[in-house]
Amino acid sequence: MKIAALQTVSTTDLDRNLETAARLIAEAARAGAELAALPEYFCLMGRRDDDKLALAEMPGAGPIQAFLAAQARQHGLWLIGGTLPMRASRPGHARNACCVYAPDGTFAARYDKIHLFRFDNGRESYDEARVLEAGSEPVAVQAGPLRVGLSICYDLRFPELYRALCTPPCDLLSVPSAFTYTTGRAHWELLLRARAVENQCYVIAPAQGGMHENGRRTWGHSMVVDPWGEVLAARPEGEGVVLAEVDRKRLASVRQQLPALAHRRL
Repeated sequence: MKIAALQTVSTTDLDRNLETAARLIAEAARAGAELAALPEYFCLMGRRDDDKLALAEMPGAGPIQAFLAAQARQHGLWLIGGTLPMRASRPGHARNACCVYAPDGTFAARYDKIHLFRFDNGRESYDEARVLEAGSEPVAVQAGPLRVGLSICYDLRFPELYRALCTPPCDLLSVPSAFTYTTGRAHWELLLRARAVENQCYVIAPAQGGMHENGRRTWGHSMVVDPWGEVLAARPEGEGVVLAEVDRKRLASVRQQLPALAHRRL
């Protein structure tokens, strides 16, 4: 099954971002992708953290969700919709939600980011909890022949989430992200390959990659990693499509040769 990680450099304008996403989804579909995944914040990288609150949608209603459903239906592929702001119960906050759509455009799953990023090195400072409300439940979805575990960006640092997702084992882990340049340069590929190796499954990691209008620089390096930890395809920076094949024979071979999942004791 051919899959595509879509890399964007999202702007402060929703319409421009949706146009970019539509173009990249179409490019992936033309290349034969049966599953495509957008990055975190594909719809908006605002000038302020709370800009996303103005776009927050109700579950099942809103222009961003309608766009994702229509794109999946138009191109006949599974679409992992990066993240979009969903209304939260806590005033002044939103959920950072990843919605998945089937090839006929029907809604298939939603995962709300559990782990909220906070970082301060004296030069850069981020605290997602100022405007985001954390989710609480791991979510996996059956996307055609693939069991796909959903996660978002900072979740990547918490291996216990992926262990929960991989009971039963997943075939593919999805990590739409907007890693900062600083943290991405140090840890992005290392963590993605570790999650692939320890869970013996493929990882698709669509990312934001470049200098944004709000002054933030994201690391990019969208990639697909195989269950042995090999990077199959990657794109350093800029908009584009990263294509790779999920080979179920390769998946079975790795698990047969080194049955680590069967050796778990905790």
